[in-house]
Amino acid sequence: MSKFADEFKEFIAQGNVMDMVVGIIIGGAFTAIVGSLVGDIITPIIGALMGGVDFSGLAITVGEGEHAANIGYGAFIQAIIDFLLIALVVFMLIRSLNKAKKKAGKVEEEAAARTCPFCKQEIADDATRCPHCTSEIPAEA
Repeated sequence: MSKFADEFKEFIAQGNVMDMVVGIIIGGAFTAIVGSLVGDIITPIIGALMGGVDFSGLAITVGEGEHAANIGYGAFIQAIIDFLLIALVVFMLIRSLNKAKKKAGKVEEEAAARTCPFCKQEIADDATRCPHCTSEIPAEA
């Protein structure tokens, strides 16, 4: 049993498991924020634009009496809006991160690139001979 416990401790201590836990916790908090944004701000604005419709109250009653079923399609509409907003925010976040990565990569490439003093072609930063004109590259070039 102690071998199993040791393997489990090793698994939990791995970085990717901890990253996943942090992601789940932040995702739950983010979902609460977006849910509040949709429920408390966006849905009332959409309802006001549509003539005062309150989505949370939209429902169809099937049957009569105390055993009638209430199908709350307003809550479903609100869940769809939640999903679309979360997807939009995640898309914008990933898009911004990708742009930042590309920009950072270009800056690194520009900083790392050197030019041959003889043929003016781009060469590797640690090159001692130009692959284009075969000239020896001085160390300070």
